[in-house]
Amino acid sequence: MNRFAKFLPFLAWINELKNPETLRADFIAGLTVALVLVPQSMAYAQLAGLPAQYGLYASFLPVMIAALMGSSRQLGTGPVAIVSLLTAASLQSYATNPDTYIAYASLLALMVGIFQFLLGAFKLGFIINFLSHPVVVGFTNAAAIIIGASQLDKIFGVVKPSGGQTYEQVWSVLVNAYDDTHLITLAMSILAFIIIIGVKQYTPKLPGILFAVAITTFLSWLLGFHENYGGAIVGSIPEGLPTIVIPVIDISIMSSLVVTAITIGLIGFMEAISIAKAMAAQTKQRLDADQELIGQGISNVVSCLCQGYSVSGSFSRSAVNISAGAITGFSSVVTAIIVGITLLWLTPLLFHLPQATLAAVIIMAVYNLIKFQPIRHAWKVEKHDAIVSVTAFVLTLIFAPHLENGIVIGVILSLGLFLFRTMEPRFVELSAHDGSNMFVNALDNDLGRCEVVSIVKYSGSLYFANAGYFEDRILRLIAEKQEYLKYIIVDMAGINQIDASGEETLSGLVERSSANGVEILFARMEGIERVLKRSGFVAKFGENRFYERRTDALRHAWKELGDEEAASKSPLKHLIS
Repeated sequence: MNRFAKFLPFLAWINELKNPETLRADFIAGLTVALVLVPQSMAYAQLAGLPAQYGLYASFLPVMIAALMGSSRQLGTGPVAIVSLLTAASLQSYATNPDTYIAYASLLALMVGIFQFLLGAFKLGFIINFLSHPVVVGFTNAAAIIIGASQLDKIFGVVKPSGGQTYEQVWSVLVNAYDDTHLITLAMSILAFIIIIGVKQYTPKLPGILFAVAITTFLSWLLGFHENYGGAIVGSIPEGLPTIVIPVIDISIMSSLVVTAITIGLIGFMEAISIAKAMAAQTKQRLDADQELIGQGISNVVSCLCQGYSVSGSFSRSAVNISAGAITGFSSVVTAIIVGITLLWLTPLLFHLPQATLAAVIIMAVYNLIKFQPIRHAWKVEKHDAIVSVTAFVLTLIFAPHLENGIVIGVILSLGLFLFRTMEPRFVELSAHDGSNMFVNALDNDLGRCEVVSIVKYSGSLYFANAGYFEDRILRLIAEKQEYLKYIIVDMAGINQIDASGEETLSGLVERSSANGVEILFARMEGIERVLKRSGFVAKFGENRFYERRTDALRHAWKELGDEEAASKSPLKHLIS
């Protein structure tokens, strides 16, 4: 069983359903999530530029598959706001008609699914670490604002111009709203906001979104919101489950969507794994990031085949799922079944659902994503991180709807600042108090330095970005003490990693300094000893350059010098006696 559970994670929990209490808890949780997911998925589909039913298609089998094939038991998968916005932003310049747009949205889901599956299958989940927290914070805040702003035309019932940058569209919508707001649409929006906020405030366990949808849909039907006042409604939604459709592979379009697919794959998975980790910590269940990638990848492929679009784990619905008492992934299976029932028989009830209500649902969903406190906190911890976060935020707003540009530049800036911070690691010359065996920073402690033998410590990885700095500091030390200096002892305890550039720098330094009458010895090199032996560095320069302790290297240096008078004047004399 355990062997198969590695590939089929649901086998680890399916036997738990024999317990009636577990089955009941999962059924209630699944039903609760479905009541939130049905209206949310329709709203997110429209955010993605798709008809409402495609959100329901993406909330049927993909939700079930993610639960069966992922390692998290409570993660709620399906359409999410950021992925929907990225889908719309990436496809609006390619689709020439609605049918083409739908086909490309499914094709993008296929690309996202394959990318995520391959990452998980080849154990490459660590690549998510390239999306640093500051970049994600900046991007998420900007995306939330863009998502909310994209719904203003539906809130005010005005026309939004197509094309151009997002900020230009928002300005045009605000101008139109000032001149020509559709008052009954605005009233319907305000009512939806009041219901959602009120239910959350006073009865948070009840699905406020469902109440808003039910009440505004009833009022829309009762008042003739569309027929009598021209209000925008969802309209007719095709009944029946989605049919299996094999996507048409268009290489030219796929090549254009590669960056977007990677961005959606990483951002979507980061959202999923973040909430999954939080829930795993709460439930003490094992979480496998690579298996979660596989589960999310397969669910996206299935979404493509079922005419859906890209899906991911949802913060809000996962929180609802676990708070409702979900124990196993069967709760998501129940959710998917209820969505299927909705598609089969309940879609006529949604005919009069106002578009304004769906816009309110989206705005309330993304409101909680706007958090500037982490940016302020980052400024206190490391100003570079705050700069990265603000840069990602501003660029995402400016480049919208091409959101991937903001995050790509943010990642590049984040990596660049990391390299910048590690280009000059700590490099100090050591000495010791008279009578003490402890080596300390000579400069900070105002201690005398030996002119004949210098002991230095370098803390940090020795790699291509800072190997030149290490070389410069050693050469500067030699230049400062060129008249007397004979030995440099490098304490390597702070170096736990070295690359080919670092090894080449060390080799060149030893050769050049030896030619100038200064020998370099190495102490405490446990962290990189194996690498230097494997590269031939130790064999090339001799075992007598390498010591377990700094005092051993110091004694060897004075023994080779044989100058007792100089040794007696050294600040390190008590260490060699």
